[in-house]
Amino acid sequence: MYIISIEKQTINQMPVVTFPGHIHIIDTPSRISNAVNTLREAALIGFDTETRPSFHRGERHNVALLQLSTDSDAFLFRLNKTGIPQPLKSLLEDKSCIKVGLSTSDDFHQLTRVTDVHPAGFVELQTLVKQYQITDMSLQKIYAILFQHKISKGQQLTNWEAPQLTAPQQCYAAIDAWACLRIYRYLLSGAFIPQQSPYWHEATEQE
Repeated sequence: MYIISIEKQTINQMPVVTFPGHIHIIDTPSRISNAVNTLREAALIGFDTETRPSFHRGERHNVALLQLSTDSDAFLFRLNKTGIPQPLKSLLEDKSCIKVGLSTSDDFHQLTRVTDVHPAGFVELQTLVKQYQITDMSLQKIYAILFQHKISKGQQLTNWEAPQLTAPQQCYAAIDAWACLRIYRYLLSGAFIPQQSPYWHEATEQE
């Protein structure tokens, strides 16, 4: 059996991804409606969330950030400051609005702890990539396989409830949602031929 997977050492030698678009911080309820209206105009939306990491036993935090991105604009909703008002809840529950994410069941679980939301219209990339013989399930590895660039994870364990998000935090959060969208578009375009991937190889027993 042949599969596609990539080693961490290979990824570390790749150039780092930069976000090519505009980042919008949504940290007050009054900004949510305009942001949602803009997102609804997009054919597809990339999706991700961030939660403040827990370093002590029994410590738990609610999701702090919701990222929704188009091809050109990433909207970072600071849920720890705004909650999930009705316009945003309606967008997440709208099955006609296609949203693309990775490991979305974990994100949904986190969101339901904030409010009673029933997400719909989502594409799960971990399911999609299996159709292309890709066995790696992390966003960083999938992106590297397809585009030969590295998504830096240096900001992952930072404080997402900080009074102000740093520029590196903003870029990291924007890239995670935008990358989901780019992966989905690329796979569905037909441009990716699994057998032509440099990471196509025969599976070992460990794999």
